[in-house]
Amino acid sequence: MEIRTVKGSDYYVISPLINKWWGGRKMSDKLPKLFFDHFSNTSFVAERDGTLVGFLIGFFSQSHQKVAYIHFVGVHPDYRKQSVGNLLYNRFFHVVQQNGRNIVRCVTSPVNQTSIAFHTKMGFSIEEGDKTIDGVYVNTDYDGPHQDRVLFEKHLM
Repeated sequence: MEIRTVKGSDYYVISPLINKWWGGRKMSDKLPKLFFDHFSNTSFVAERDGTLVGFLIGFFSQSHQKVAYIHFVGVHPDYRKQSVGNLLYNRFFHVVQQNGRNIVRCVTSPVNQTSIAFHTKMGFSIEEGDKTIDGVYVNTDYDGPHQDRVLFEKHLM
């Protein structure tokens, strides 16, 4: 499997796949092209035999000098449970550490149990929220009205 940095042109390949990979959920509007153009040094594509099998879009916080943020990650449904996500995250962690940062943050929806389990397994802790759903801390209206989120943080060594 090859992991490489994203290019602006990857947007046109990835964007039409997002809603399919998320089982029809409307998610593609959460990943505009600007991420591919302005965060290419911290964003990655996974390919197997020339086929796109995953991607990670991340960036360095401009407000917090030790923090990096994972904005959006996707793995082709046929390639899940094959360490694609692990490889993408570990490449991002490496770049984060090379740039003198040691905290990685990300968020997910409380309905996305798969994402919550993945991040926990990857060593992320869930930040305390203002309520719990199924025993998981949630931040109410984090991304706007009725847009509750689970917040994660991982400290790199």
